[in-house]
Amino acid sequence: MFINYITLMLINMSAGLVLLADFVYRGLDGANLKRWIPGFGLVGAIALVTGLHMTLTWPVPGSFNISFGETTVLFGGLYVAAAIAIAQGWDLLSLAVYAFFAGLTAILVGARIVNLGQTLQPLVAGLAFLLTGLGGVLAAPTLVYLRNNKIWRTVGAVVLIVAALIWAVIGVRAYWGHLEGYSEWQPLMMRGEP
Repeated sequence: MFINYITLMLINMSAGLVLLADFVYRGLDGANLKRWIPGFGLVGAIALVTGLHMTLTWPVPGSFNISFGETTVLFGGLYVAAAIAIAQGWDLLSLAVYAFFAGLTAILVGARIVNLGQTLQPLVAGLAFLLTGLGGVLAAPTLVYLRNNKIWRTVGAVVLIVAALIWAVIGVRAYWGHLEGYSEWQPLMMRGEP
């Protein structure tokens, strides 16, 4: 039996996207940016720990480790760096450039999940990756050119909220299934096996 904490990663992704949507909608005006530091830091830390573990140890079957592990590292790194940058008063543009490449990766992974039929609902998971990736791809233009366009920021926040809701639905369904599927599982040392 393998270790499966994708459920945690999914709900963490949902929380992070809701925070990001709020930041895009309200935070880009520059009023009290520090309110996002704890949330971004927490989301980033959880994503980095789980994503790095998954990427380095491959605890789940097949390429799920790539799809979820590596993209979670990118996501987590951005959130931790955003928390630090906001705390230090640094410009976020370099993170937006990085988010562009992380977003392209998420879009590619989403397309490949659909193409391979990976996950129980590949179209839904692919759409979640696509919408999340769009948030990253559009971060730099939003920061540089469209920062003061309230309609653009509202649309961006809505896209991020929709992505968060999709991840939340996938996560809740995964928790529901995992709690049943793992209800009889025991660690090797408790099984009495050598």
